[in-house]
Amino acid sequence: MKYHYVWLAWSSGFLLPWLALYVTNPRFRPVMWRVSLVTGVFGLTEPIWVPEYWNPPSLFELAQRTGFDIESLIFSFAIGGIGAVLYNALTKRPFGPVGAAERSRPLHRFHSVALWAPFVLFVALYFLPWNPIYPAIVCMAIGGIASAICRPDLKVKGLVGGAVFLIVYALFMLGLVWFMPGYIPQVWNLAALSGLLVGGIPPEELFFGFSFGWYWSGVYEHFTWRTSVTLA
Repeated sequence: MKYHYVWLAWSSGFLLPWLALYVTNPRFRPVMWRVSLVTGVFGLTEPIWVPEYWNPPSLFELAQRTGFDIESLIFSFAIGGIGAVLYNALTKRPFGPVGAAERSRPLHRFHSVALWAPFVLFVALYFLPWNPIYPAIVCMAIGGIASAICRPDLKVKGLVGGAVFLIVYALFMLGLVWFMPGYIPQVWNLAALSGLLVGGIPPEELFFGFSFGWYWSGVYEHFTWRTSVTLA
């Protein structure tokens, strides 16, 4: 089958920057494992996207037969760890605990709401008559905004983290455009999307890359009451 192993190769490709971050940043290894293992579970949501958003040929034709596939687990695992520590790796800022005084501020009364709002809202927005990629993008953006409101220290990190992850993600998407011409028009359900292509890439993918990086760059700190520490 044409393009049979592209999804496997592409998703596995994200393990390369994951491994690079893991090898060169020993202090972030526990964070990468924790976030990646949790994010990997989201790979089980692939039936939401197949075939409404896309329909990639997959290993053992699992996506076409069941909606699930192995590649989605690899992809979700890899981008979770990358998104969680990429900003800190680039800025050389380790994670440290949020002080008790900060945690008791009135600003954090809605801490749980800010944490879970993106996931709860996705369930509600999913049933609107639009492609599921759009509620995913909206909810991750809401997550980024909620994080910044609840944790102002995550505001700049979220936006920079989103931009940096977008660059990484766009390079991977361009790899499909350059080395697998015809793959995106054949696999993505472009008729159900905006129908636009930016450099051969559906803009929905670029919005996904930015919104994911925006939210995921602060997700570990927000859930665990950690913060990025500036070294003297």
